[in-house]
Amino acid sequence: MKLHVKTGDTVKVIAGDERGKTGVIKSVNRSTQRVIVEGLNLVTKHNKPSAKNPQGGITKIEAGIHVSNVQAIDSKNA
Repeated sequence: MKLHVKTGDTVKVIAGDERGKTGVIKSVNRSTQRVIVEGLNLVTKHNKPSAKNPQGGITKIEAGIHVSNVQAIDSKNA
């Protein structure tokens, strides 16, 4: 499926909790029609202790935003 945005584009969020904020797309998932925007839509992830991370802990990661809730920004007109 063709989407109106791609990785590296600057977008503005037009719906949801992050409305009005802008950021750069880190990745695009075509099957679920979601994009990961750098620094936006942060969720808390609880990590169990493991060999790599013996302490465990809580981290913040970016969650997906549906592609219909972002608008591409033309850098020439911004």
